Amino acid sequence: MIRKEIVVCTCDGVTRVALLEDGVPVEIYIEPVTEFCMVGSIFKGKVDNVLPGIEAAFVDVGMGRNAFLYVNDVLPPPGVNGRRAGIRELLRPGQEIVVQVAKDPLGSKGPRVTMRVNLPGRYTVLMPTVNHVGVSRRIEDEAERECFKRVVNEARPPGMGVIVRTAAQGAPEEALKEDVANLVRLWREIQARAQKAAAPSLLYQECALLPRVIRDLFTEEVERLVVSNRADHARVMNEVVQFDKKLISRVFLDERDDLMDRYGVTQEIEKALQRRIWLKCGGYLIFDQAEALTVIDVNTGKYTGRTDLEDTVYKTNLDAAVEIARQLRLRNLGGIIIIDFIDMSHESHRAKVLEVFAEEIKKDRRRTHILGLTRLGLVELTRKKVHPSLAETLLTVCPTCHGLGKVAADPAVRMQHA
Repeated sequence: MIRKEIVVCTCDGVTRVALLEDGVPVEIYIEPVTEFCMVGSIFKGKVDNVLPGIEAAFVDVGMGRNAFLYVNDVLPPPGVNGRRAGIRELLRPGQEIVVQVAKDPLGSKGPRVTMRVNLPGRYTVLMPTVNHVGVSRRIEDEAERECFKRVVNEARPPGMGVIVRTAAQGAPEEALKEDVANLVRLWREIQARAQKAAAPSLLYQECALLPRVIRDLFTEEVERLVVSNRADHARVMNEVVQFDKKLISRVFLDERDDLMDRYGVTQEIEKALQRRIWLKCGGYLIFDQAEALTVIDVNTGKYTGRTDLEDTVYKTNLDAAVEIARQLRLRNLGGIIIIDFIDMSHESHRAKVLEVFAEEIKKDRRRTHILGLTRLGLVELTRKKVHPSLAETLLTVCPTCHGLGKVAADPAVRMQHA
């Protein structure tokens, strides 16, 4: 059983949250107190232009940069159900639509939006535009899954979908029904605002980091939630008392100045911003984050082993599989990821390393697909990208080298190769 803790520290106008598993930081969230959280927010937007060449449209949501809307994220109008329609059949310039932000702006790109709205609650997620009922894959007991499906089927309005979240485990049926009813009420209010509002305008704003953490992370699996100041402590207690009074005894106030240092969070952030990460065995990992993908290279480093080369490589790769899965969460890396494990001769070793990696990935709440080994022995995977990575949040491109990270070589050497 993994021991989970959450540490929350708000100072200098920034909220920092760390999730720890067995005392080790595995997820870090950083957000200025005054920052507007775009992901999850809902807008009434106006279609600015439709581009059939990329099957997408750009939507003015009033945030400076137009939002990107791909054809698969457009709700088909009546009459085109059951067949694939082009973007020009679905949207026209000037059309007013309701969209939800699915991905933060990244670099020069605006936010990505969808017309398929999701409204998360404590125990469920309401999908007003999708007629579907599902249960979190982390709830494995089949009888419990069937029970949840029956409860939300009774609670949901016709035509709307509901996903039961992991936090629902152990919750009474009435709590689930009330959660669905609250979300349906919220959706009706958003629809009413959309009827009256002019485009572009904000219809619903996703809550700030602290209430999101309480809603999404503070479950029965968490032993302690530690906050650094009395204002946050009062806010947390007020939220918790509304949905699960049993969790009140797990909320602690710790006003020491160096709270994040004491839990090792500051040190882990510093390491996660480095290119090289050392493994316990003496090997190391190299992370290279490009615009299109992230590449992770595994090296034996100082580890020379005791038996033979195959054994040294195998143990290094096993250590790497565990640490890479943690670093993906810690660094909040998303998109395409390629891992270059050290070549192994034995098929059983390759299978075991992949098995360990897949087990570690199961701890990640973010949707991740391991696609297997390529012909060159590289492991391919994708991890859903919603927010900027830790490095994209905390670092900016060097104004001198513009991201190159290198300086000119010795002039004499350069002349020889000119």
